[in-house]
Amino acid sequence: MQDFDAIRTLIDQPQTVLITTHLNPDADAMGSSLGLAGYLKKRNHHVTVITPTDYPENLYWLSGNDDVLVFDEKKRVEISQLFEQADVIFCLDFSALNRIRDLEPMVRQSRAKKVMIDHHLEPESFADFAYWDTKAAATAQLIFQLIDRFGDKKLVDVPMAECLYAGIMTDTGSFRHASTTGDVHRVAAELIDIGIDVSPIHRRIYDNVSLDKLRFTGYALSEKLVVLPEYRFAYITITDAELKRFRSKMGDTEGLVNQALAVEGVIMAAILIDRGDEVKMSFRSVGDFSVRDLASQHFSGGGHKNAAGGRTTLTLKETEQKLLSVLPAYQEQLLESV
Repeated sequence: MQDFDAIRTLIDQPQTVLITTHLNPDADAMGSSLGLAGYLKKRNHHVTVITPTDYPENLYWLSGNDDVLVFDEKKRVEISQLFEQADVIFCLDFSALNRIRDLEPMVRQSRAKKVMIDHHLEPESFADFAYWDTKAAATAQLIFQLIDRFGDKKLVDVPMAECLYAGIMTDTGSFRHASTTGDVHRVAAELIDIGIDVSPIHRRIYDNVSLDKLRFTGYALSEKLVVLPEYRFAYITITDAELKRFRSKMGDTEGLVNQALAVEGVIMAAILIDRGDEVKMSFRSVGDFSVRDLASQHFSGGGHKNAAGGRTTLTLKETEQKLLSVLPAYQEQLLESV
């Protein structure tokens, strides 16, 4: 699914382009979207980035952020009209349209040509063209490689490079995940050579924590972390009341599942968060245990082998009980995983 020539032909002439990404966008989603937007604007396209939900404040510094349209009911008519008028829609960092919630029918019904650029498994066949590679560590990596393949690397300036580097840095866990290959480091090196300063990028994303978030993190790790050595598993549950107690904002729960995974002897971790109308779940693992398989089989989820998500319409307690009930079926795999 590498429609390089078709995508290049599609953007040869200035057009009205929309870029969208998955709900609750992370740094890869926003970095790849804003990096691509910067490139297309230099190619004289009229570009708008639209997200289905808001995203963490520690990403607001990314170049182009001030022009992002975040969907809400007040903007439904305006955003719907933009999709009706678009010539091209780029769908970044997701491979199924149910990942964009209210924007899904707008994308499906639009007459625009649709381009999917993504690195997740099992893509839905909604796009006219695709650049899809599950071996890529981040969608931002694919954006840079696409621009490079088009012969336009010279158009990548420092603000664009910062966006793409932020996406790659975060999706690789600061270059520590198994997805970190030589190609990833080579792309990162090229972005650095363009002139970015990596230290401020890291600081803006990881060292820009509100006091509420810091206290919430301490509470979650001291009071809510459960470790089950018999399964080499650790998990955290967070209630809606606890989110309100600590005035939790978008992104404040990010990273908690990775800290649970950092417990000695643990190879799988999960966080279960009560979001009112549903329970959102994030899974992480190390080694050869696939949390994607567990999430897709039991929790309507998916993602990558070592990083996946899921959701249920059960209560938080019921979701926790269901998760614990399926663990025995995976016990042998978890104990033997390396």
